[in-house]
Amino acid sequence: MDEREALARLSETLPGAGDDCAVVGDRVLTTDMLHETTDFPTGVDRYTAGWRAVGASLSDVAAMGADADAAVAAYGAPRFDPDDVDDFVRGARAVCEAVDAEYVGGDLDRHDEFTVATTALGSTDDPVGRGGAERGDAVCVTGAFGRSAAAIRAFETGDAERGTELFRFTPRVAAGVALRPYATAMMDSSDGLARSLHQLVEASDVADLGMDIIESYVPVDDAVREAFDDPEERRSAALYFGEDFELVFTLASDDVEAARAASPTLITVIGNVTWDGVRMDGEPLPDRGYGHGEE
Repeated sequence: MDEREALARLSETLPGAGDDCAVVGDRVLTTDMLHETTDFPTGVDRYTAGWRAVGASLSDVAAMGADADAAVAAYGAPRFDPDDVDDFVRGARAVCEAVDAEYVGGDLDRHDEFTVATTALGSTDDPVGRGGAERGDAVCVTGAFGRSAAAIRAFETGDAERGTELFRFTPRVAAGVALRPYATAMMDSSDGLARSLHQLVEASDVADLGMDIIESYVPVDDAVREAFDDPEERRSAALYFGEDFELVFTLASDDVEAARAASPTLITVIGNVTWDGVRMDGEPLPDRGYGHGEE
């Protein structure tokens, strides 16, 4: 099984699974695992690894429209270099401070490769799930896409300084909280924009729900234009690469301007909720994106 198949199987016995976080009373809780071979390319320093690993879980909290409260991390490595551990913790604390949360510790263990498991806790009495989209809603995103693809290209070309700069993203917690009164469905874009759109449609209880997206409306990070000359590579970076940790959400068309005014982050309308599958410029949009365990 790949990651999606495994998660679908688990949802049969864990009916509360499926959103970016689990809801426990007025709290939301999430956990993530990142590995050196798949998530931290050569050139990523431990400060950036701490920032990105903890930031990934804080992004899940943002996707629920929750305030971020605290995070922990379990740090595994073949050996414990004091400077590496100190730098990791500094990065973890810095990303928490960026969203008014607190890094409260974690665990250390020996492991055959550098591996991090992070958990984040947030609070809200009105969480936003993935399954509330309705026909006629606007399909919206925060920020811009392709930043992580550009970071990987920088690492591949030996520009670690640029790569680490792009890898340190600010989780959209403030935007998620601001959007909470308006969003009908929301998730983060860690699996890629195209896949996120498919996942929002799949999570809905509405039969034959779909989305129509306009490609020219999709905001593309300036770093993508710097990193890739080929238009098809740029397109793939924005639509399919993933790991950008923006918010993808739907809201009633009448609420778009109010949501824009409330959000501290740029909001772009990229299409509408319609019927019969996910389409872009009238053609089916492939369900492609990032996923652990995929070939």
